[in-house]
Parts: sequence; structure tokens; C-alpha cells
Amino acid sequence: MASNSGPGFTFQANGEDNPRQVSGSGSSRRHLSDSESEICPTAKSLARLCSRDKEERATALEDLSQKVLVNLGLDRPASGRLSKQTLLHLLRLSRSCPLQEVQLRATELLRTAEEEGIEVPRALASGPSAFIPAKEMMTEGPKQEILIESFLSLGQVDHLTMVMALHPSYLSCFLRTQHALFELDGPLPRDWRHYISIMAAARHHCSYKVQQHSTAFLEAGGEESWLSGLEHVPTKLRGLQTLNKLLAHRPWLITQQHIQELVCAGAEPRWSLAELIHAVILMAHTHSLCSFVWGCGLNPEPDHIGGYTFHPPSPGHIPRSPAHEDGRQELVDGAVEVEVLMKRMVELQQQEEEYTQEEMVTRFERERSESIPTAVVRGAPPELMLYLVEDPEFRYEDFAPRGEQSPPIMRAQDYSWEDHGFSLVQRLLPDMGQFLDEEFQVVSNLTYHRMAMHEGVDTYTLRKALWNYIHCLYGIRYDDYDYGSVNVLLERALKVFVKTMACHPEQTTAHIYHAFWRHFRHSEKVHANLIVMEARLQAALLYTLRAITYYMR
Repeated sequence: MASNSGPGFTFQANGEDNPRQVSGSGSSRRHLSDSESEICPTAKSLARLCSRDKEERATALEDLSQKVLVNLGLDRPASGRLSKQTLLHLLRLSRSCPLQEVQLRATELLRTAEEEGIEVPRALASGPSAFIPAKEMMTEGPKQEILIESFLSLGQVDHLTMVMALHPSYLSCFLRTQHALFELDGPLPRDWRHYISIMAAARHHCSYKVQQHSTAFLEAGGEESWLSGLEHVPTKLRGLQTLNKLLAHRPWLITQQHIQELVCAGAEPRWSLAELIHAVILMAHTHSLCSFVWGCGLNPEPDHIGGYTFHPPSPGHIPRSPAHEDGRQELVDGAVEVEVLMKRMVELQQQEEEYTQEEMVTRFERERSESIPTAVVRGAPPELMLYLVEDPEFRYEDFAPRGEQSPPIMRAQDYSWEDHGFSLVQRLLPDMGQFLDEEFQVVSNLTYHRMAMHEGVDTYTLRKALWNYIHCLYGIRYDDYDYGSVNVLLERALKVFVKTMACHPEQTTAHIYHAFWRHFRHSEKVHANLIVMEARLQAALLYTLRAITYYMR
């Protein structure tokens, strides 16, 4: 996530996007003359809009307005009076700033610029998600105070934050982890942290995260040429590529040999264990966030490439939100599905039958080897992604395809986050174990005691089934868990969505999203996405932390 400072602003004419440029409104390297800098909105002046002091915010807003209006009055061609970056920043403020006075002023300034003959950008999406209609997002959406706090803390409210804010308690601990990973003192320089996240996001063709971290990378002083391809990157960073692809697609293949190649005395350039654990968490964190971005159908930000256009809307064009056909019949079917699921949950909670360890293992193997179809047609990745990944054909494969010998199962009793991973992270990267543990705890315990139209519901068994199903896909078994519950509680459409989102998220579609839990609130589906994201993160970390533990012995 970008730091508080906004992008740089210059008096450039609106130009075409460079196809290999991955940042939307990233900083320009051009220096302003004294006369220009006096009237041009700067990163510093824009940051004042996020001040917690109401009077300072009001002054900053007036200052921004005056500088824009002065530029509009200059005797220059229309395209040279306001830079593209300035226009895009105003667009973002007009679309997503939770402070009404700032949002309205930005909208007014864009309208004035258009009246002065300047081509102004417009957002291509009507809301943060392509899967959640904007009207329903407003109905179910978070309280304004949460978004205002995010804006004052981060300098912006992006689509990711808007959707996550449907669950405020989770968002709070997520933002603390995010801040610690990218902003607090640590073994890796800040520009490297963002570049590692760019490399990670590119594995899942996640343009949303690539653009976000590219902007932050440049703001942190990163070298712009690195964004053109891995050949411009230091050897030490390129050395993470094998670990990056394994973490993203098949973490169970990570061994102590992979760790040794990076940190042993003969490795050149050598990673310290503290640096490596920081990089591993950054990669796993970003991979799991890509699952959330794709799983919630996040639209590009208004100032990202793909999120805006300078062309006027077509006559009569009305943006369409996702909608279901045959809605009346769907309501009936959905209500029946909810009743059946609730009945099954109650039956499982009351079940007293016990199974032998052999039967428990058999049930796990049956669940793990079940054939769940997922998308097989892979569209070509965006061209810019090809410059940022090594071995792009390396993808997810089932932990143990039918008829093939499987890698050894990881028994949670032998290596777990609580007993092993947490303490290792705390030792190598102080406090980060605590931040991650809080995330895992919050998402595991998050409940509103409701399900679809029902209140006062204990959803523990359903949440546990989702978490354990993800770990099952990743080859992690809990000896004391009956995996028969997964089959009872997770309908096939939900399994298809969960496996797609966790294992190859770039294949997630609106159809897959809408096919499961048809009568549930969108906030409940986002809740499911949070569980999948965190379970995937923990699974990937466990395999890597186990390899580091073995190396350290």
C-alpha cells in the first residue's frame, strides 16, 4: 500500500500510457522550476488533506483549489495547464475520499477544468467491486468513520480497503500488519519491500497489486528501470524467484535446500535469515492478497491503468452491475439451501459418534483427492507481467493428483503456527509474529452470529470447515478433525470457488462468485474470502518456516 505522500505533479500534457509502464499515477522524475512549483499541487500539500486537524485540512483544500484554478487561468494550451497526474488525483478524490467536503471540491474542480476545455478522466467502474453491485455495497457497506480513519492514516481509501471495511475488526489488524511490513524499521529497505511484492503479485497476473506497489516503490525512491523487467534488478533480488514461484503455487515443495542456497556462507550475494523471513512474509502476504483481489472482483483504482478513460461515455451507455437472471426462483432455491445448511451444522454440533484414527485419515484422503473442476483455459498474462516473472508456465498443481504418489503430508501436530511458526517469526523479525497471529485469531473468531436471513446462529463449524479445507488442499492434516464435515457443509459450488481463489485466483470469474451461497449477503461472501486468504497465507508460511527450522538445526 502506498505511503501517505501522494504522487508527484508536473505540468505535462496528457499523453498515451506507455504499455510497459506499470504504475498509474506514479511519481515523475522531472524537476519543477521555481515558478512552476509555486502554483503546482505538491505531494506535501496534498498530504495535508489527510491532516487530523480540521482547520489544516480546510486550508489545504483551499490551497489545492487555488492552485488548480490558477493553472486553469494560465495562457497555455488546454492539455498543458493541468498534468495528467493532477487530473487523476482529483478523480481519485472525487470517487473515493470519505470526507464529503474534499470529494465535492474535487468533483467541482474536474467539472470546472472540463468547462475550460481540458479533457478530464472519468472512472470506468461504478464501485470497488465488479461482483458486488455499488448499491448493495452502500447498503451493506461500512460506517463512514472507518473509511475516514483509513483516509487520515493512509492518505487514500482504495477499493481493497472499502471491501475489507465490511469487517472493521479484521481491517484494523490487517492495516497494522501492512504498516509493519512496509513502513516500520526492518532488515529490508522500503523500495525492496515493494518490489518483492510486485514480483509476488505478478505470479498471479494481479495488475491491481502490481500497480499499487509500483507507485509505492517509486515513492520510496525505487529505480524506475526495475519496473521494466527482472534483468534490471540486483542479483540478490532475482535470487528470490524460485522461492517466489513455489510459495505462490506449490509451497509443499519448499525444502531446507532452497533456504540454504540463499543464506549459506557460499551464497553470493547472501541473504541474512532476518532479511529472508521478511521477504518470505512479504511474498506470502501478497500472494494471499491476490486471492482476495480476484475473489472479490476488485475493479482497478480510478487512477490506475484500466480504471479510467479520457473518452466521453457513449450516448445512452449505462454501466451495468452484476445481476442474476430468474431472480424469483433463485430466492426460493437459495432459501432452501440455507435451511439445509443450518440443519447440517446443528447435526454436526450434536454428533457424538467417534471415529478411529484410521477412519479419520481415510476421510482426509478422500477430501484431498476429490476432483474439483476449476478453470482450465488460461488467458495469456498481460504483457507487462511477462517482464516481472521467471518461468511463467509454472502453476498450481493438485497436491496429489489421482493415481500419483503424493508428497509427505504435513501433520499440524508435527509443525503448527501456534507451537512452531509463531516463535520463529518472533525471533527473526520481532513483533511480526504478533501481528500475523492477531490476523489469524481475528479471522478465525470473526462472527456476527447470523447466516443469510437468520440471526443467532453459531457458525463455528462452517468457518472451521472452510479453514481446514484450504489446508487440506495444501496437504496439511489435523489429526483431531473429521474431514467428513467438509463434505457435509461445503457445497460443490463453494468448493469450486474456494479452490479457484486459493490455488489459481486469476481464474476467478463472476459466475463462480455468484454460484455459491446464493442467498447470503455479500459481506458474508467477503468473510469467506478473508478466511480463504488467511488460511492460504498460513499454509504457505508453515511450509517455508518448517524449511527454515530444518536449516537452522
